[in-house]
Formats: sequence, C-alpha cells, structure tokens
Amino acid sequence: MLSSRGLFLMGFLLCAAMLGAAAYFQIVDHLEPCPLCILQRVFTLFVGIVLLLAVLHNPKGLGMRLYGLFAGSVALVGASISARHVWLQNLPSDQIPSCGPGLNFMLDNFPLSDTINMVMRGSGECAEVLWTFMGISIPAWTLVAFVLLILLSWGQAFRSN
Repeated sequence: MLSSRGLFLMGFLLCAAMLGAAAYFQIVDHLEPCPLCILQRVFTLFVGIVLLLAVLHNPKGLGMRLYGLFAGSVALVGASISARHVWLQNLPSDQIPSCGPGLNFMLDNFPLSDTINMVMRGSGECAEVLWTFMGISIPAWTLVAFVLLILLSWGQAFRSN
C-alpha cells in the first residue's frame, strides 16, 4: 500500500497532468476555454496546491485527515462545475442558453458574485463539444478526474493507520 505522501503525490501529479493537457489544448490545438473550463482549471490548481502542500508537509494523523478533507472538498466543487458543464453539453439544442460575454468582460464590469452566478448558469459556448476521446468530452474527463481526486483525498481523510 502506498504511503499517504505517495498518494498525495499521485493526486498532485494528476492535477499537474490535467493542467498540462488544458495548456496543450489551448496553445497547440487552439481550443479557447469557455468560462466553465477556466473555473475547472482554477479548482484543479487549488486541489493541486493543497496536495503539493500535503506532500511537502508529510503530515501524520490529524494533519493528514485535514489535508485530505480540504483537498477532497475543493475537488468536490470542481466536480460540481464539471458536472454542470457536462449537463450543458447534453442539453437539446433548443434549450442551450445563448452565448454571453467573455469572462474578462464579466470580471471587469460586474461584481464577483454576479460574475460567478453568470458563469455557473453557462452559455452557448460552454455547450460546444470541441474535442472527445472515446466519445467523452473534456469536461466529462475532467469530472472523472475530480471524482478520482475526491476518492483519493477523502480516502486519506478516513484512512485508518
């Protein structure tokens, strides 16, 4: 069985791979991220930072549980965003919301709470499926990864030593 540090490192590496893949899609394949994609990247980064801190700190007992609970909870928010994105992508075409302003415009012109609300409602650009692997879209793969991060993190939180 892997040590807690090894499992936290695996989770961190998964986050790094997710961010690397997102950068590849944007820079090499020229796929522009929608607002929900950007939020998923932000939460991937947050989970990765928590997991990296856990690797560096190498806590035992209560510390390991706290890192696991926190990382898993942040991953749960990311999974919720991914699930919303997948839901938008699977709406019938007549129910897809219209395209809204870009994230930068919203951040510059609206209060943060309004911006978050608008982003979570989604827009037409979030419903586009630009890439699939095995018939599964990027947000769906991201949802799978977040679920794995939740299981890994909360597994550490409730692990018996």
